Amino acid sequence: MSEDKSMLPISGEHVEADGVYKNEWGRELELQRGDVFPPDPQLGTTEWEWAEMSFDNHHEGETDPRLYPKKDDVDKLGKITHPRRQMDRGKK
Repeated sequence: MSEDKSMLPISGEHVEADGVYKNEWGRELELQRGDVFPPDPQLGTTEWEWAEMSFDNHHEGETDPRLYPKKDDVDKLGKITHPRRQMDRGKK
């Protein structure tokens, strides 16, 4: 019996997170934090459901250049360069 008892936002309330929102009739709209949920032209006041998150860095499908490893990194001992490499700490 772990039902989600939270209520969906309705028209007139403020948007809490950037993303794409969908109303009861399936109309999708991209809204930014601080915007107000608009009423539907045919339904009037309607509930809005969060459909997907907005990403600024990955809109072109490329990795953020800040995440690429640098060639001139001197401190390779303190960095994890492989997913299976672990730091040598205590018992194993």
